[in-house]
Amino acid sequence: ESYRQDREAAILELMQFFIRSSGCKGKITPHMRESLDNGQIIRALVEEFDEEGADYPLVMTGPQWKKFKSNFCEFIHTLVRQCQYSIIYDQFLMESIISLLIGLSDSQVRAFRHTATLAAMKLMTALVDVALTLSINLDNTQRQYEAERQKTPSNSKRPSERLDLLMSKRQELEENNDDIKTMLGYLFKSIFVHRYRDTLPEIRSICMTEIGIWMKRLPGIFLDDSYLKYVGWTLHDKVGDVRLKCLHSLLPLYESEEITRKMELFTNKFKDRIVAMTLDKEFEVAVQGVRLIINVHKHHRDILTDKDCEHVYELVYATHRSVAQAAGEFLNERLFQVDEESTANLRSRRGKKRSQHSPLIRDLIQFYIESELHEHGAYLVDSLIESHPMMKDWECMTDLLLEEPGPDEEALDDRQETSLIEIMVCCVRQSATAETPIGRGPQKRQLSSKESKQIQDDKNRISEHFIQTLPALMDKYKTDAEKIANLLTIPQYFELSYFTNQTDQLDTLLRLISQTVEIHSDKDVLDSAVKTYEYLNDDNFSYARNVWLSKSTAIDSLCNKYKESVNNFSQNPTGDEEKVLVIMQLKKIAAFYSCHDLTSYGLWDDMFDRWIKTANSDPEEVPYNAVKYAISACHMGLVWELHLLSQSRAQSDHSQTVRTKLFDFMTEMRSLLNHQSDELEEEAFNSICDLLIIFCNQLENDSPVVASLIYKPDANLIRKLETFIQQKVFVEEDEDDTEDPNKTNSGLEALHKKRHFLSAFSKLIVYNIIPGRHAACVIKHYVKFYGQYGDIIKTTLAKAREINKVICAKTMASALVNVFVELRSEAATNPNAFTKQDDNFQALKELAKRFALSFGLDNMKNRDAVAAIHREGIHFTFNTIENPENPLGPPPNLPFLEIISEFSNKLIKPDKKTVLTYLDRYVKNALPGIHNDEWQPLMSYRASLIQHNEFDLPVNRAPGRQYRARKRGREDEGEAEAEDQQEMESDHEGSEMNE
Repeated sequence: ESYRQDREAAILELMQFFIRSSGCKGKITPHMRESLDNGQIIRALVEEFDEEGADYPLVMTGPQWKKFKSNFCEFIHTLVRQCQYSIIYDQFLMESIISLLIGLSDSQVRAFRHTATLAAMKLMTALVDVALTLSINLDNTQRQYEAERQKTPSNSKRPSERLDLLMSKRQELEENNDDIKTMLGYLFKSIFVHRYRDTLPEIRSICMTEIGIWMKRLPGIFLDDSYLKYVGWTLHDKVGDVRLKCLHSLLPLYESEEITRKMELFTNKFKDRIVAMTLDKEFEVAVQGVRLIINVHKHHRDILTDKDCEHVYELVYATHRSVAQAAGEFLNERLFQVDEESTANLRSRRGKKRSQHSPLIRDLIQFYIESELHEHGAYLVDSLIESHPMMKDWECMTDLLLEEPGPDEEALDDRQETSLIEIMVCCVRQSATAETPIGRGPQKRQLSSKESKQIQDDKNRISEHFIQTLPALMDKYKTDAEKIANLLTIPQYFELSYFTNQTDQLDTLLRLISQTVEIHSDKDVLDSAVKTYEYLNDDNFSYARNVWLSKSTAIDSLCNKYKESVNNFSQNPTGDEEKVLVIMQLKKIAAFYSCHDLTSYGLWDDMFDRWIKTANSDPEEVPYNAVKYAISACHMGLVWELHLLSQSRAQSDHSQTVRTKLFDFMTEMRSLLNHQSDELEEEAFNSICDLLIIFCNQLENDSPVVASLIYKPDANLIRKLETFIQQKVFVEEDEDDTEDPNKTNSGLEALHKKRHFLSAFSKLIVYNIIPGRHAACVIKHYVKFYGQYGDIIKTTLAKAREINKVICAKTMASALVNVFVELRSEAATNPNAFTKQDDNFQALKELAKRFALSFGLDNMKNRDAVAAIHREGIHFTFNTIENPENPLGPPPNLPFLEIISEFSNKLIKPDKKTVLTYLDRYVKNALPGIHNDEWQPLMSYRASLIQHNEFDLPVNRAPGRQYRARKRGREDEGEAEAEDQQEMESDHEGSEMNE
């Protein structure tokens, strides 16, 4: 209404709206509107623009600004919709708006450019809707005109008026349509073409989002290669969100077969880039890239080559779950389409009808084998289980294993059977637990009621089917260790209530498990068997006695065989058969001990005395594997004893017996840390680390009965554990071995073992079992072994900081000192020592830089810790002033100042002055009369303390109290603090690092 009354005032108000929406408080006056063009007006506004905060409505956070952005876009759409019948064609409103937006979108001011581009793109979208309406009206008018003309007799006069009216309406609509197309073309060339490659990614994202809408709504104009090319080019954008918007724009286009046919040239040109985006570092981009490939494949099957498809196939093993599941959907679309006609007459040899999924399961097995990623079946299953029903077709899978092939089928070979069993077991596990493989999301998450019901339904179906078929499968494959190890895990996912009325099947299952334990000595088979026994032995069910009887019989038989094999070994210690038999029985006992309490069988003393003690006293007399399994069994024996005591099922005086066993066992383990056998050293290390955590101070809070069982590591044991870590974990691999493809698997296994050792030691620090300062032997390798253990070391460092920041900082300083001392010992043979050409010294500086970055940006919060590092570093540098090689030279540790200078930017300004004062106290005694290059580290360090830091904060509290009475969370900190206090007092006030 205001526009009809006074369009100049209305336009001025509308222009002011866009200016204010940009966050500019400037005002356009009528005089400016009359005397200045848009470019001059914008330049005048730029001078008044308040950019102090660099924030403007479109980038500000909070619900009100989010609503503003939504309302801003809606306003533009409403404005065009309200004016679509007349005002937008008056060559004043639209010309004025477009002219202003073009000027603003070309401004150097980001707020103007961003706001104007959003407004212009939304304006184009609104105009596209108008064009769509005009197109529909034009088609309707044309049909009415044709219909009227056919009805009009050649000599009739009146209907000709109707034709003239329709002709006039059509002409008006065509003119309006041309005007809209002109506006769209002008806006596109004047704004989009320049802003789609703007430096601001948010602006590029807006352009890509809106062009996708235009192409979908008005394909007649915008679905052309002259427009599509902009989306194709932007697929290479360096910002993930922009690439994502491109894919979001393309996805709806490829969902329509009619539109897709028009995009064949674009698809051929940019197909390689779209395939490459399935490997994008931004996971959401990769997911949408795979979905786009799926749509491309549906409508252009010939465009994707086998190599292109293989790129996507491999993603089913990706660690990111959404990417893997998207790849699974592509796999379903290309390889796993059900063909009911071809499977209609498919039957087994005895005439049983095959499932329609049978050919697909065979293809899945072949895909799994050809991928050569065995042991990763769980990842393949997780990628497909939610998108294809064949993954839960248990009958189809078991029929392929049990039913003999029909006339039109080929029998599965051994490798195919093994792969099918592995896939089937993975499907059972995930269906019954909803647990995703490691690395594919949280292992424990809150399930919805719908998910819980689905899991229970799947568990019921699994139980109904496998209670009947599993005994036959186990009986068929009981001699194959790999197959039976997998099959034995299936009962662990049963709904146990189903056995209540199926006792015959239970007895058959228990008999087969017992036979399996008797036949096999493979670790995986034994572990599966004892865990299945543990799961089935549920006292809530009436058949629990059957399970207990079967398990007890198996253990009785095992104990008798063990005693028999020990007697035979005693009579002939050098006999190979006797050694093998005794090792096999100990291995089985160790396996059972891991899940079942064998205390009542009285095996512990015999295993400890006969194998473990003898291994230390007379190592040549016993087979090492026997000792290894004896350690494992005795270790679990101690854990079961603790469990019994904590449950108060044993007499309190028995705790002294258990304490004696524990201390005797730990004594032998300490000795085995220096054994000639690597395997025994490793077993002893693992056992010590685990028992130190189990029998730690927490037992005081458990029960008075077990409080006496606490075992605290002494300095000698900690030193041995540190030595083990240095010798077994932080050792560089032989380059020749890493290049040998035959040794890849063994190399991965060795790395996994080393990571396990490091994790075991790190837990002792994290759980406060050993003092935090002993983390120095681990964190000093942070840079050198970052690829192998970076995540473990980083976590250890973070946890140590949570316990006590100052102690953690001193531990960092100690780690840096240790590495520096090692470098100094090699300096005599290295002419480039402590220079930029010295790679080892540069690596040490990188280590210091990593440590400094770990403190974050809040320097105030880490004030005491950072000051402690500087103090430790200065003390180390000037503790030894005399240089034996050059009496007139600088202190031998002076280059260490270059290392601690990496932490200077973490000091707040008052502390820099204090550290400088503390430094000068030491330097007075060491500074020579002539400053030369040898003293450059000192000059550089002083400069780092003097220069301004942009994060400096004014504080009132005097520093230095970090070396006085702070509450400590570690036992060793009291001693360290006492040393600091004594040294500070001896240095008097001047060296206390106080202002």
